[in-house]
This record gives sequence, C-alpha cells and structure tokens, in this order.
Amino acid sequence: MIGIAAVAAVCTLVAAWLLLVSTPAAVGEGSAFKTAARCASDHDPSGDCLRTVGARVDHTERVNGRKTASYRLYLVEADGTTGRTTLGGSPSEPPVASPGTKIEVTHWRGQIRYVDFDTGRKYTHADPRDDYKIVAAVGLALGLYGTGFLWGWLWLALHSRVTKRARPWQIGLPLMAGICLTPVGAVAPWATDDMGAALRLVGLATAAVAAACAVAAVFLWRRRRGDETIAVTPSVPTEEQHFAGQILGEVPYAERGTHLLAADGYLAATPGHPGTAFRRVVPRTLTPLRVRHPYWADPSPQAYEGRAWVLECEDDGVPVLIVTHRKHMPWVVGALTPRP
Repeated sequence: MIGIAAVAAVCTLVAAWLLLVSTPAAVGEGSAFKTAARCASDHDPSGDCLRTVGARVDHTERVNGRKTASYRLYLVEADGTTGRTTLGGSPSEPPVASPGTKIEVTHWRGQIRYVDFDTGRKYTHADPRDDYKIVAAVGLALGLYGTGFLWGWLWLALHSRVTKRARPWQIGLPLMAGICLTPVGAVAPWATDDMGAALRLVGLATAAVAAACAVAAVFLWRRRRGDETIAVTPSVPTEEQHFAGQILGEVPYAERGTHLLAADGYLAATPGHPGTAFRRVVPRTLTPLRVRHPYWADPSPQAYEGRAWVLECEDDGVPVLIVTHRKHMPWVVGALTPRP
C-alpha cells in the first residue's frame, strides 16, 4: 500500500501542477502570440505587439545534440543590432539561409518568433503556439498512469482487511487500464489542434477503456467466485526439473532454498542453481490439498513475475505452502501425486 500510495501521490501532484498551472500558462502565451497586433512604432516599449525589422544573415551554425536537424541563425538588423535565433532543418534547405541573404525578423516579448525569407516564412524554436503540447502530454500521461495507482490505493485502503487475494483483479484491472490510457494522453495534444480537442480525445478513449473494463470485471467476478481453487493437471517430469520455488512452513525442509527439484515421485528444496548440493527432500507424508493464488496472509514469498501460484499442503497436521511460477506448478503437483 505504501508503494502504490507513493506512486499515486507523485503522479497526481505532478500531473495536477502541469495541467492546472503550466498548461494554462502555455496556452495563454500561445493565444496571446496568435492574437498579437502589429506595433504602431518600431520603438514600442510594451513588447506585446509584433515588431518586424529588416536584417541580413551574417552566418549560420549547426546545433549538435538534437535528434532533428536545427541550426542557429546569426543576423544583423538594419540598425546594426546583432542577434541570433534557432531554426529547424538545415540552412542549405529551402528557405535557404546563406550569408548575406536579406530577411525580415519579427520580435515578440523580446524574442524572435519567426523569420521571413524571400521564399517563405519559418518559425523559430521560440514559437510559443505549441509550447503547451509537451507540458500537456506529460501531464495527461502522468495523470492517467497515476489514476490506476490511485484507484488501487483507495481500494486497498477500503478492502485490504477483507480480501484474501494478494493481487486481486480489482487492482490489476484498473492499473492495466491506466497503463493502456497513458500513451493516449501522451499523444492526444500532438494529434489535435487545441487543448479542448485533446481532452475530448482522452475522454473518448477513457470511455472506451472503461466499457471494456466493465465487461472484463463482470467476467472476472463470475470466474473467481467460490474458494478460488485452481484446477491444475499434474505433469510427471520425465527427467529431473530444476526451477525457482520455495517451501514455506514450520517443517524441517522448509525455507532452506530458493529453488525446487521435481521428478517422478520426488520433490526437494535447494539453495539455488544448479541445485546439486544441500538438497532437502520432501517426505511422502506431505499431502497436497489445493492450488490457489497468493493471499495477503501468506508469508512473503517471491512474486515470480507476478505469476505465482501456491500449493496448499499438510504434513501430519502442519500447514505447508509451496510457491512457484504457475508454469512450474504442474510439475510440483505431479511430483507429489502418489503413483498407483
């Protein structure tokens, strides 16, 4: 619960800041730039209007360290003022930015926002129109990802004392939904033209995933009613098999290793790979009862990639648990099944 709560809190707080503070600020700046009027004078001190001046290209410089090509444009304005700005692409590509080329640069709030060449306009990296997209993408992705953990924490806080399952579907399903929606949140601002459209896209995706989860929840609820016993067909190993597993309980052969050895009528615990030494053989008095999923009340076995199964056993009245990956459980059951 502590781990889930920590992830949920960090994701929620960061997403709230990005979506409620940073994104509106970026959207506001982009809108202000789009609606800005031309300056009445080249010396307007406000900076909130568009000031366009003539200039010429002095030289260019490639910008290293970026996945996409970009370059710095060094220029000299008509009044002798020097400046620079960064453009995407290469200076040799249209519109060509070769030394001596006559251009016009447009300033807004102290930065060059776009450059007009004879052959067309090119916006600089200071163009604020789409600045909100990266902030909103991170905020939506974190928000959707964290929502799954937030639901998991709330459900555990309400039901952890009454549920048996260590990994109930009521947590796993919402977590999977949040993971599936995370890339939608990351892509939505880039696939749309404004923040409203991005939120509508996320809303539609959320509704679709919620509907799918509702169907899956009904299926899982019906499937996992009862005592949660898992039907496992025993598989008798044709040769000795070595795999990760633990035996837990107050018996001499328990908690002696992290791996199991299974063969026909033979099961043993060993400290590790390759399991040729320090074997603790399971006696024939051990009786398998049923296979189930891990419970909260169980000792702390390994998770086995989140796919662990537990074999409940009894040895002269002493409860014993054998935990291993679900794909290896048929070997365990087969090794303990008495031969006729």
